Formats: sequence, C-alpha cells, structure tokens
Amino acid sequence: MQRANFTIFSTCPQSRDVASAEYAQRVGEVARWSERAGCEGMLVYTDNGIADPWLVSQLILQATERLAPLVAVQTAYMHPYAVAKMVTSLAYVHGRRLYLNMLAGGFRNDLLALGDPTPHDERYERTVEYTQIVTRLLAGETVTRAGRYYTVDRLSLTPSLPTELAPGVLISGSSPAGLAAAHTLGATPVKYPKRAHEEPDQREEQAGAGIRVGIVTRPTSREAWEVAHERFPEDRKGQIAHTMAMKSSDSHWHRQLSKMAHEEGEQDEQDPYWLWPFENYATFCPYLVGSYERVAAELGRYVELGYGCFILDIPPSEEELHHIGAVFERTRAAVS
Repeated sequence: MQRANFTIFSTCPQSRDVASAEYAQRVGEVARWSERAGCEGMLVYTDNGIADPWLVSQLILQATERLAPLVAVQTAYMHPYAVAKMVTSLAYVHGRRLYLNMLAGGFRNDLLALGDPTPHDERYERTVEYTQIVTRLLAGETVTRAGRYYTVDRLSLTPSLPTELAPGVLISGSSPAGLAAAHTLGATPVKYPKRAHEEPDQREEQAGAGIRVGIVTRPTSREAWEVAHERFPEDRKGQIAHTMAMKSSDSHWHRQLSKMAHEEGEQDEQDPYWLWPFENYATFCPYLVGSYERVAAELGRYVELGYGCFILDIPPSEEELHHIGAVFERTRAAVS
C-alpha cells in the first residue's frame, strides 16, 4: 500500500511454522493476499533456522505480478557480490524490483555458530561497507575497494540492472549505530516503536522512517480484543523461549521491548499498544489492537511524527488484511 506518502509491507510466513509440503503454496497464497490488499511488498525473514530468503523470494515473484520481496540480507551468509548478483538476476528473469533489509545482527548464537564474534556496533560499520559495494555494483559501477572488511578489484556486474529496478534499502534504526548506518547509506531506518506519544518527532532528521508493528482491528474495540486474545493466548513455553532469547541477544530493540514489557502492568484495553504477543515469543513486534477509529488515530500520530513505512506482521488470513486496509484508509483520510 502507498497512501498519503506512506508505504506498507506485509511479512512472509516462516518455514519453521508451516509443513514443508505446504510451504510453497502458503507463501504464494499470502503473497497474493498482500498484493490484492495493495501492499508494496512483503518482508522475508532470514536466520539459521529457516529457509533461504532468496529462494522464498523467488516463490513470491512467481505467485504475484507486482509485489516486491523485502529480502533480509545477513552479511555473514554471503559476499556482497552474491547479493548484487541475486538482485540483478531476479530482475533479469522477472523484470521486478526488490527491497533489501540489511541485517547487521540477528540472533547472537546464530552469528557465533558461524564463527562471527564481531561486536554489535562494529557489525553496523561492516554492514555499511558491505551495502556500499552492493549498491555501487547495482548502479553499474566497476568497483575497486580495499576496505576494512571487504576487498574487491575492478569488480563489475552482469547482467546489468535497469535503473528503474534499483532496490530500496532498509536497515534497523533502533540503536545509535543503526541510525548512523542508515544516514551514511541513505537507507530507510526501521524500528520497533514505542507508543506514538512516547516517540520523538522524526520529521526533520528521519522523514519516511519505518516501524515494524502488528495490527488486530475490527469495527469495535471489543471485537478486536476478543480476536487478539484468541490469536495470542498465554504460552508458558513461549515465555521461557522469550527469556532465553533476551539473555543471549545483544539486540538493542530486543532489550528495549523486553524492558518495556517487564515494566508494564495489566493491559488497559483503551490503550491499543500491546506487547503480550512479544512476551510470549509469538512474534517480534508490538501490536496495535482496537477499533478502526482508535488504531487509525494511533497510526495517524506515527505518520505525523514522520514515519512513512509500516512493516506488518505475518497475516493469518486475507480477511485480516481487509480489516487492516480499512484502518489505513482512515489514516490516509485523516492525515490528508
């Protein structure tokens, strides 16, 4: 969805949550829902425990006509040339644009298993160097660089990438190091938001910045909360997994959300901001829950603060995207 200067992405199902015999069909199904709902693209996760995001993105491209995969790129997995080659090869075959979600981190234990003990802030420095090589290659340059992390000599890319298919670049902006990397790259910084009234005004220095947020909404608040509680019941195993992940993670956003969840008391259902799914390890983002009008009002505040990109959680059904679309239509009307 691209409305009133904001862009909306859905998120692709993870292979760990769907049987292998059904996964390709499920990816295509959710991609078509997202396209019909007007989403610009669909985020494809990556980590050591799920299917390769480039192969999953191929499924998305085959199932849709214009939906753009937002491919999570883990710098520890592949050389920057391989990323550029993937982008231009998919563009050559499908004539389609991609987005790149550049990961400086991920799960700490995943990185250690790969023999990568690089500290948090230094990983962002490495990601800047990595991404600059990728974008220069995609721009048609012959690249020579002797960097701190990567060295290339008169490297060029074939087939070339049409200018109109140059990928959008996103990167985590939850930490100072992430924000600095976004500014250096001219990338869209993405964060897991606080409540809108607790967020700083982004209009001057971060116009168009992104947030990652789930939404459960219905015509009335009561309906929305009934659906939310049914979808995200208490899960003791999930709570333990969340605790273990928090202990092993050096992620700024993970610690921030965990601290907020720990400090909050009983949920006030007049407040749409909800961390319960995150606490139960059912998802990695906060949720907004409530009536169309209440959630639209909260989204409108984020837009007024300068946020221009919204990455939704994995949609459980096409109907859910219809409800979310109704909220964004109200948001568009209000901010216009």
